[in-house]
Amino acid sequence: MEAILAGIGDALTPINLFFIAAGVFTGILVGAIPGLNAPMAIAIAVPLTYYMSPLAGITFLIGINKGGTYGGSITAILLNTPGSPEATSTAFDGYPLARKGKGLKALKMALYASVFGDTFSDIVLFTVAAPLAIVALKMGPAEMTAVLLFSMTIIAGLSGRSLVRGLIAAALGAFLSTVGLDIQTAEPRLTFGFAELQDGIPIIPLAIGLLALSEILIQIERHLIAGGGGHRSIDIFGRSIPREDKVVSWAEWKTCFRTIMRSSLIGTGIGALPGIGAIVAGFLGYGAAKRASKHPERFGTGELEGVAAAEAANSAVTGANLIPLLALGIPGSLSAAILIGAFLIHGVDPGPLIFKEYPRLVYGIFAAMAVANLFNLVIGGFGLRFFALLVRFPESATHPIIILLCIAGAFATGSSMFSVGIMLVFAVLGYFMRKLDFSFATFIIGFALGENFEVFFRQTVILFMDRPMELFTRPIVLALLALTIWVLWRTGHRRAPAA
Repeated sequence: MEAILAGIGDALTPINLFFIAAGVFTGILVGAIPGLNAPMAIAIAVPLTYYMSPLAGITFLIGINKGGTYGGSITAILLNTPGSPEATSTAFDGYPLARKGKGLKALKMALYASVFGDTFSDIVLFTVAAPLAIVALKMGPAEMTAVLLFSMTIIAGLSGRSLVRGLIAAALGAFLSTVGLDIQTAEPRLTFGFAELQDGIPIIPLAIGLLALSEILIQIERHLIAGGGGHRSIDIFGRSIPREDKVVSWAEWKTCFRTIMRSSLIGTGIGALPGIGAIVAGFLGYGAAKRASKHPERFGTGELEGVAAAEAANSAVTGANLIPLLALGIPGSLSAAILIGAFLIHGVDPGPLIFKEYPRLVYGIFAAMAVANLFNLVIGGFGLRFFALLVRFPESATHPIIILLCIAGAFATGSSMFSVGIMLVFAVLGYFMRKLDFSFATFIIGFALGENFEVFFRQTVILFMDRPMELFTRPIVLALLALTIWVLWRTGHRRAPAA
C-alpha cells in the first residue's frame, strides 16, 4: 500500500503532470497529420527521456501513444485518410458523417469512445498485470522459452498478409539481436570490427530508421509520382451548421453505450495478446457493432455508432498492450516494443520482477495513465479547432522537420554519427521491407525479444542437455509448443494462396 500511495503521489507532481499533458498533446498532434503515427513519434521522442526521471520519461511516451490513437481519427473523419492505420475503420462512417455536416459530432464521439475504451483497458491492466507477474515468476527457462516462441509465432502469423514473410521478418529481427558480445563467452559476434557494436545494435536508431525515416522515404516517393496535390478538409465549424450536428447528445451517447462497452471488451482482449494490434481490434469492433445492429445497412453511410465502435476498440488496445510487457517482458505491440528501450535507458528491465524491484515506479505509471486519459479528453476536446487545421499542413514543411528530428534523435542515442549511420541503414531496410510487404513491426518485436529468447533457450539447453525427455513432463511447455504448431498450421493453411 505504501508503494501504491507513493507512486500516485509521484504521478501527481507538477513536473510529471506537465510531461503527461505534453505527451498527450504531442500524440494528438502527430496523429492528426496524415502519414505520421504514435510509434514513429515515440521512437523519435525516446532520446528526449534521457534527461527526465524514469516516471516522467515513460509516462511522456505513454501519453504520446494514447493521444496518437485518438489523433488518427481526425484525418480519418475529415479527409477519409486515416492519420494512423488503426483509424481505418473509423473512416467508414466518420467521413460520410463529415460530408453530411456532422464532422464535429463525429470527432466528439470518437474522442469520448476513445477515452472510454482506453480507460476500460487501463483498469484491466491495473487488476491483471500484478497477479499475472506472480504466475510468471514461477515459470522456469523452458516455460519462458516456449512463451517467447509462441509470442513470436503469433506476431509473425498476424502481421502482414503472408505467414512466411512474417516469420522471416521475426527471425531476421531475432538474428540481429545477437550482434555484440556473446552472453557466455564475451566474444564479439557479427561486429565486423566496429567497437560501437559490441553492446549490440541500439534499438532506438533502429526503430527511428524503420518507422519514421522509411515512411518519409515512401511518402516522398509517392508525392513525386503523384506530382503533388492532396485533400481538402471539410469545414466543421461553419455558422450554417446547426448545433445538434456539432454535439453528441445524451440520448445518442446512451444509444451507443452498449456498442462502446462491447468494443472496449474486444479491444482489451485483443490488446492482451501479443502482436495482434489495434488495426484488427478496430475492424472486429466495427464488425461486431454492425452484426448486432437492427439496421446494419446504415453502416458505411454515416452511422455514429460505427465511429464509436471503431474508436473504442482500437483505443482499448493501448492499455492492454502493457499487460504482457509488464507481466512477462513481452511487448504486445510496436509501441510497447519501443517502450522497452525507454525502460532500459533508465535501468529498468520490464518483466515479472518489475513489480518486486520497482513497485513505486509501476504504480506511478498506472496513476499517470489514468491522468493521461483525463488529459486526452480535455486536450482533445478543447483543441479540436487547432487539430482540425493540421490536415492542411503541407508535406513540404513536415518532411524536413521530421527528417531533422530523426537525425537528432539517433545522434542523441550514442552521441555519435555511428548511431545516425545505423538509422540510415535501417531506413533503407525499412523502405524495402514496406515495398516487399515484410512486416517491420514483426521485425522490431522479434529484435526486442531476441536477446531474452537466446538467454532462456541457452539455459534450457544447459538444464536439459542430459535429460531431454524431462521436457515432456512439463505441461506448460507442451501446451505452448502445441499451440505454436497449431498457430503455424492454421495461419499457413488460411493464407496459403497469399504466401
